[in-house]
Amino acid sequence: MNELSFIRKNLRSKRRSLTSFEQKQAQLDVLHHLNTLPIFHSSKKIGLYLHAFGEVHTELLIALCFKKNKQVYLPMICSMNQKLVWVKISKNQYINRRFSHHPLGMKEPMASRAKHVASLDLLLMPLLACDQYGTRIGMGGGYYDRTLATAKHRPYRLGLAHQFQFIEHTLERQSWDQPLDALLTPQRVYYFKR
Repeated sequence: MNELSFIRKNLRSKRRSLTSFEQKQAQLDVLHHLNTLPIFHSSKKIGLYLHAFGEVHTELLIALCFKKNKQVYLPMICSMNQKLVWVKISKNQYINRRFSHHPLGMKEPMASRAKHVASLDLLLMPLLACDQYGTRIGMGGGYYDRTLATAKHRPYRLGLAHQFQFIEHTLERQSWDQPLDALLTPQRVYYFKR
């Protein structure tokens, strides 16, 4: 097993072992930090995700976006090119859980008009690991990397993670990897130079 496979396996296991109380506390702490960020307050169109695999939960973050009159966009996998497109959802749609199930295990917004990631101001991204240079390891499908690689205008990329997902040593960055601008954990915000 190579180092990357080991990191993926180890962190997936750690995420799955979090209790509902730990997840709730992590979400509250991340929510507090997010609400202090100038980039959050200045952004109108915000891309988020619906948690499905132990990532930092996003219900309260989505609720905060609606409360602050932000436009909320959720990712949907485009089957033609395996990239993500972003679907605007209404508060009503979110509250009533009008989502479809993707074969990979996550929920997606119902197909409707979708936008390219370049139209977003802020993108909150899930991840498995991140190092001190903003190198992000995702779940392994490459959807975010493929999508961001083609964006003429790149939204501000803010990773969301539990503290143990911040890796002290340098992760190997591949040519296709799309780094983060910042990482938000329950403990703090890390900023990276592009």
